[in-house]
Amino acid sequence: MALNTVLVIEDDLGIQKQLKWSLSDYELVFASDRPQAMTQLRRYEPAVVTLDLGLPPDPANATEGLACLTEILTALPDTKVIVLTGSTDNNHALQAIALGAYDYYQKPIDADVLNIILQRAFKLTELENENKALKASSQQQADILGNSEAMQKACRTVEKIAPTEITTLLQGESGTGKEVFARAIHKQSPRVDKPFIAINCASIPENLLESELFGYEKGAFTGAVKTTVGKIECANGGTLLLDEIGDMPLSLQAKMLRFLQERVIERVGGRSEIEVDVRVICATHRDLQEMVANQTFREDLYYRVSEIVLRIPPLRQRGHDIMIIANALLARFNEEYNSQVQGFTDCATKAMLAHSWPGNIRELQNKVKSAVIMADSKLINADDLGLVAPGNHGNMQTLRQIREQAESDGIRQAYLLADSNLTKTADILGITRPTLYSLIEKYKLYDLRNSEPE
Repeated sequence: MALNTVLVIEDDLGIQKQLKWSLSDYELVFASDRPQAMTQLRRYEPAVVTLDLGLPPDPANATEGLACLTEILTALPDTKVIVLTGSTDNNHALQAIALGAYDYYQKPIDADVLNIILQRAFKLTELENENKALKASSQQQADILGNSEAMQKACRTVEKIAPTEITTLLQGESGTGKEVFARAIHKQSPRVDKPFIAINCASIPENLLESELFGYEKGAFTGAVKTTVGKIECANGGTLLLDEIGDMPLSLQAKMLRFLQERVIERVGGRSEIEVDVRVICATHRDLQEMVANQTFREDLYYRVSEIVLRIPPLRQRGHDIMIIANALLARFNEEYNSQVQGFTDCATKAMLAHSWPGNIRELQNKVKSAVIMADSKLINADDLGLVAPGNHGNMQTLRQIREQAESDGIRQAYLLADSNLTKTADILGITRPTLYSLIEKYKLYDLRNSEPE
């Protein structure tokens, strides 16, 4: 269908010819009665319709024309219907407007005036379509909060790459929302109605990751009692997120490279190739180029997964986005915990804007959640967040207190970087797990998951 198609519903052949000559800028489709009009409407779905109210079998009055108008707007509510009437009585025209007609025009036809009405109708349709697209885009990016320049640039990149099939690498520190961006790309892509499957390459033991990704045949190894489909096959037709691909074992990278090149897989223990139609998005907090230089990540795989690189800015570089996100989190946790906290004090706001947020959005989420639960007043202060406002050192007056606070903060930051895994937290801190338990007890950090000592 041409974008400038107009359905002309008119039983007078002379007027049809006149309109065909005077509306030469448009693609005209004609109908002489209501059944023919509805057939043409379903076939062409025109944005604009001109409708003569006096249609057969009773062209002397407007009954059939008004019925046709109602049927058109029921089938396609956004259609702009311009009513043409030869009657000097405006009652029928006003009745048509009340039923939802866009405008009316009284015969005889002046081509210049009718052209102006048509132009306005098409312009309104164009604006409505743009508004719908904008709302859809806003909804699809609803989880990406912030209006800083860095985030606007990232969101524009999402809009450009989402309709394509280009393999994308999302790079950013832990907790910056890489999976949120991956889902935004998926939601704005033609694959939106198909599966979105995410797998974290760092959270699955090396000996199990291959079978998780590619699946396995019955009897492939001890315990393989039935054929099992892997994550890649589960994502068929949709999008696969390979989160923390920098942690993928070198031994598995060659098989992943073949899949990305050929879009075929072989299950563990299988011999047949299986074609898979899937869009791949990768994410990592590591510097893959440095890993390539150190020969811990294949260079050919790096170039395959990084056809385009989207760098997600850390929270400390996003200015007042911090407060936009904090207020959104506050609203969510108020509802979740049936709390009545109304906002943040000026001191809390200054503290949040001054904090370096090494754990990024995940750290902010944890602090706001605990503050909502622990706050004693309607406003969250810096102490509720476990932060210190600039120029206000609170009770930390001695070197010992400063050292203890730094140690406590360091444990929390390591815990966030380790994705809430206590064993990894201890490794990051360079201490044993029992020592970590002792420090958790010392600083009463019992909100750390599974952290209470046995």
